[in-house]
Amino acid sequence: MKKLLIGNAAVAAGLYAGGISVVSSYPGTPSTEITEALARYPDLHAEWAPNEKVALEVAFGASLAGKRAACAMKHVGLNVAADPLFTLSYTGVSGGLVICVADDPAMHSSQNEQDSRHYAVAAKLPMLEPADSAECHDFAKAAFELSETYDTPVLLRLSTRVSHSQSIVEVGERAVPAAKPYEKNIEKYVMMPANAKRRHPVVEERTRRLAAYAEDCPFNRVENPGQKIGVITHGAPYQYVKEVFGDTVSVLKIGMPHPLPDKLIRDFAAGVETLYVIEELDPVIETHCRNLGLHPIGKEKFSGIGEFSQATIRAAFGLPDPAHLPVNATLPARPPMMCAGCPHRGMYYTLAKNKVTVLGDIGCYTLGAVPPLSAVDSTLCMGASVSGIHGFLKASSPEAAKKTVAVIGDSTFMHSGMTGLVNVAYNDSNATVIILDNSITGMTGHQQNPTTGYNIKGDPAAKVDLEAFCRAVGIRRVRVVDPYDLAACDAVLKEELAAEEPSVVISRRPCVLLKSVKTKPALVVDAEKCRACKRCMGLGCPAVSMKTGKAKIDPTLCVGCGVCSQLCAFGAITEGGEQA
Repeated sequence: MKKLLIGNAAVAAGLYAGGISVVSSYPGTPSTEITEALARYPDLHAEWAPNEKVALEVAFGASLAGKRAACAMKHVGLNVAADPLFTLSYTGVSGGLVICVADDPAMHSSQNEQDSRHYAVAAKLPMLEPADSAECHDFAKAAFELSETYDTPVLLRLSTRVSHSQSIVEVGERAVPAAKPYEKNIEKYVMMPANAKRRHPVVEERTRRLAAYAEDCPFNRVENPGQKIGVITHGAPYQYVKEVFGDTVSVLKIGMPHPLPDKLIRDFAAGVETLYVIEELDPVIETHCRNLGLHPIGKEKFSGIGEFSQATIRAAFGLPDPAHLPVNATLPARPPMMCAGCPHRGMYYTLAKNKVTVLGDIGCYTLGAVPPLSAVDSTLCMGASVSGIHGFLKASSPEAAKKTVAVIGDSTFMHSGMTGLVNVAYNDSNATVIILDNSITGMTGHQQNPTTGYNIKGDPAAKVDLEAFCRAVGIRRVRVVDPYDLAACDAVLKEELAAEEPSVVISRRPCVLLKSVKTKPALVVDAEKCRACKRCMGLGCPAVSMKTGKAKIDPTLCVGCGVCSQLCAFGAITEGGEQA
């Protein structure tokens, strides 16, 4: 059956056809749809795990039981999963194990650019890299066979463009192999030093066998041999190379970036006059070529920063852009901002008004750093706000605790904020931690998490009680506040900052975009009462603007949260009626 699928859905279809039984992941753009798509199939177990480390360990457990398993994550999620990843290279697998990782060149939704091919090299694991949806399906399916043949986890690397672009896929029929019976094997699976020392040579020998396999494997191929110019490329850049050059250059398409083939690359280089390596982010292939004694043209011509495109490749070769129709339009800037009615806005306004230092975290609420609120002072990685405020306060004078908070979302708190809060309580810092509980994992597209009471399929599930959890780890002061109530936010914030012990404030209001949330009628501005003081503009709400010298509320955006009306000293913002 042929289907038009995005890359992530094609990966899911390939894993399903390959006989997957268990998938466990943490949502992270651009990888999220892999697990969401798998959750729609009836005959496998799919779940959202609290974080990527847990997800990989769950997948390992399923593999250990003899079933095929997978997990999916974005590039920074692989950092979280790195601890089990490196040792899994030593233990190997029973049932096939595929680890899908989606890199984000150009940082469309990430805090750094990271090339996950380095993990394959460092952990000594095979990696496959598809270039379109058809390959996403085929490579994902083949990864299970590769995993079981070579007794190894297999990394499947995608990028934002491959994950989210669409192409035709020939979807395969599902074939589930018989589960391998569990057999106790202490030397293979118990990685105490004596056993690990015996397993390391196994890993090295496996890498040698995989390198030999890479020479003529179906994932690497030469196209249009005999041309003067040769290009070695991979993934999304392969598509750009083909669009720019067509059949006028020889191409070595690398679909298995680790281990890389030696003879195939040398033979390809010998058949061309000029050799180029076109790869996004780091010079992984180029470095391998240079180690082979070759001298390709690479990063001196092609940037190591951001995504490539047809235009960037043409520019690098001095080629003209093809004729196109000019677009005579000036598009307005669209800076990222929290949605109208976002429950985080009221708390951030309160923090900014009180000139509080805010250690932030990863999620929708990172947008609190954007003007006019400009309320976030740092954002590092998942959970770093809670761990960071502890270190910040230990390195500062006691007065700093009166003007410093950490903010973290409910899903991020479950991911990696919990241990930071344990550290706050255990090592005794007078930290104020604000959990922004919007009842969902917001930024990646409304996935459930352990605090919502529902699992990946929307079925009722165990629900973490945040208040009880915080008290259980040693936090005695736990407060809950509605972020739409600015007066309450201000009062609670001041009380907890003044307290002489650690505290947690739970700012609780569901994400306004949830289907279950009922919004109110849009507010209106009485132009006669409006004094154009612009206090309402200080919220940064996209529904509020200043037109003809007066405030105006866009009824197509406003959800009637009422936060702006609490700022108006003249009673100009009210419910109902028509805009004046």
